[in-house]
Amino acid sequence: MKFSIKQIALQAGVSKATVDRALHGRGAVHAQTQRRIEQAIKDLELQLHNGLASGRTIIIDVILHTPARFSQMVVDSLLGEMGSFAPFKISLRLHIFEEISVKEVTKLMLRCATDSHGIVLKALDNQEIKHIISQLHQQRVPVITLVTDQNQCERFRYIGIENRSAGSTAAYMMARWLKEEQISIAAVIGAEHFHGETERVEGFCETLKIMAPLLETKRIYGGFGIDALTYNVVKHSLKLNPDIAAVYSVGGANNAILRAFSDLNRPVKMFIGHDLDSDNRILMAQGKLDLIIQHDLKQDAKNIFKSILEYHGFIPTMATEHSEEFSSVSVITPFNMSL
Repeated sequence: MKFSIKQIALQAGVSKATVDRALHGRGAVHAQTQRRIEQAIKDLELQLHNGLASGRTIIIDVILHTPARFSQMVVDSLLGEMGSFAPFKISLRLHIFEEISVKEVTKLMLRCATDSHGIVLKALDNQEIKHIISQLHQQRVPVITLVTDQNQCERFRYIGIENRSAGSTAAYMMARWLKEEQISIAAVIGAEHFHGETERVEGFCETLKIMAPLLETKRIYGGFGIDALTYNVVKHSLKLNPDIAAVYSVGGANNAILRAFSDLNRPVKMFIGHDLDSDNRILMAQGKLDLIIQHDLKQDAKNIFKSILEYHGFIPTMATEHSEEFSSVSVITPFNMSL
């Protein structure tokens, strides 16, 4: 075994006795706990492979309610930036879910907080979650919201893009492209309680109304960025709205959206999405996506690590820095997506 029982227990957030039982079959271990221990070993192996095991150990829990396409981009960015913070040994505990209830999120946050230096959170904007964030704030466990915020709560910092302006950018491009058209645009949103997605679509609708008043926006909720769910809600909406002929995809699952249009023999005059994940790269190369609003996740990862280290006084805080500094945004086309 490459790692001690103590290392695995620390990474998994369980007792050494539990790890011992799981590894050596010395008693019953709950299936969920077994999976956490297995994931902890995988995380340790990944970090060892990246040569990051030196110096003081900083435990950061990453809780993401998001499709696998996006979570993979986040994890890759975090791993890519960890080496910049040597000699600290940053130990990531990953908790990634495409589907998870608010109650499960709050229980997980409390469990992580027992020994975590900080929690990175992407979750629904919810009062129960905000209550836990306030509780952790009192315990000096900073919570950083990533990409989508928890509005009006005691989170330590929001890291990500300015979502309203990102939506306005999409509307600007849509208006320039389709200004003379009399069609509706489907704004496909994962869930209305993701604060970041709500801000994006609000910025989109406000700007589009000013720049191209002939274009109407139809909001489609409930896909959570998951292909099967998104396909069903988009197809249902297309049947009810024969004038929809363009897409602003706020929450992802773009393959599913395009499949819904194709199955109903409906053309797509313009398609704008977010994040250059593996699926979107293929779709853009095939000419099925026109533009991608891309933000710098590597910058986000660097800001996450720096913020948590500063919070605990491990590195000095720069007096000139502002907590509301947003991540950089780029507009990606087929001609610059490889840059």
